[in-house]
Amino acid sequence: MSHAASTPVPPLRAADVLALQDKHLADPRWPGAAPTGSADSLQLLNLWHWVTTNHRYNSLLWAEEDLARRTQVADSDIAANKRAIDGYNQARNDATERVDELLLQSLGLVDAQSARTDTPQSLVPPGARLNSETAGSMVDRLSIMALKVHAMRQQTVRTDVDEAHRHSSLAKLQRLEQQRHDLAACLDELLADALAGRAYFKVYRQFKMYNDPRFNPALVAEAAARGQGRA
Repeated sequence: MSHAASTPVPPLRAADVLALQDKHLADPRWPGAAPTGSADSLQLLNLWHWVTTNHRYNSLLWAEEDLARRTQVADSDIAANKRAIDGYNQARNDATERVDELLLQSLGLVDAQSARTDTPQSLVPPGARLNSETAGSMVDRLSIMALKVHAMRQQTVRTDVDEAHRHSSLAKLQRLEQQRHDLAACLDELLADALAGRAYFKVYRQFKMYNDPRFNPALVAEAAARGQGRA
């Protein structure tokens, strides 16, 4: 009795990503506190942990960006917002890179032992095309799209604005939902092609130099000035 070969299953589906992101945004406690766990926790090795972490930091960024546009608060409050934005943005990018690492391992495109090194051992099939956008960056963009859709939907039911505002917001909401649908389809297509050996992507490190005191010229100058002051 012959058995048909089982069809490989992608490590995630876009529909599941959308559902997770929407579920969190519908929770009034979101984004809440960061999940706890030791550095060697199995949770931290889980793909969905990092998809959620990316979405959490995008949500925190979204709220902080709104606060940073205030005009009737002290400058020190805006400075605090800007520093928080830098930290959240770094954490969001770190989570995106981790999503890519785990996806590439799941797809068999890199050696698991070298995935987090600067030069991971590639296992890309011959002839596979390189996709310029990574699957992790698509997940990151879907998170931002989820926030836009959520915020625009709230505009369509406001009672302190006129009907023209609500009507205009509804048109924008429909366009955002289409963009989100298109991006989700592109993510599914990339993962299917990668699974079939037709495409691959790489982990593109962001190297946020402005956050690193070793590379940011302004921070290097500050450190030098402090050193001279102690001399």
